[in-house]
Amino acid sequence: MTPVLLAGVAGLALLDSLNPATILSITLILLAGLRRPVVSALAFVLGAFATVFTLGLAIFLSAGAAADVVSGGVVWLRRIAFGVAAVALLVAAFRRLRDRPREGVTLPRWFSPVTALPLGVMMTGADLPNAFPYFIAIERMINAEVPAATGALVLAGYALVYCLPCLVLLVLGILFRERVRLRLQVLVDRFSTGTVRRSAGAAVLLALAALGVASVAAWP
Repeated sequence: MTPVLLAGVAGLALLDSLNPATILSITLILLAGLRRPVVSALAFVLGAFATVFTLGLAIFLSAGAAADVVSGGVVWLRRIAFGVAAVALLVAAFRRLRDRPREGVTLPRWFSPVTALPLGVMMTGADLPNAFPYFIAIERMINAEVPAATGALVLAGYALVYCLPCLVLLVLGILFRERVRLRLQVLVDRFSTGTVRRSAGAAVLLALAALGVASVAAWP
């Protein structure tokens, strides 16, 4: 595990940490007026951490074993991840061709400190197919033939960095409760009300992004 590779993985983890789904979830938890918001938020973050680490380790070990048996076996990892991302971008491009009302975002009714952890697992797992920095990092580690024990430590660090913005937001919410709540409420209202207007320009940009991601998926 060279310093250059470690720095590259750390950079990918920082990029991946800017995940709207997990950050929005912590925001909603802080705004929900729950009896134990800190416990709920920590449980959610723990679920996200466990998902990123566990799935990453499973992919790292299984893809590494496949690469030992079949020449270029790790290529499937990149093709699947980037293929799913390309489809998601293409769907987003078509959605920008018409006006649509913004859908209000709320926590499910069954959310509680007990169910926060499994919700963190579910939401993070559902979002991982679009997290291509995650798959790039794993592919680089496999190609560099990083030992399993070292890879596990690096993936644990990746998962921690992935959760860092959520932890920072949680600390700010604890220290500056009302001020943070007011600012977060403004943001949630801004992005959960009104109408998303059609934009041909945005649709073209998303389609071009989908084409670029698809070309990465198809690269030999």
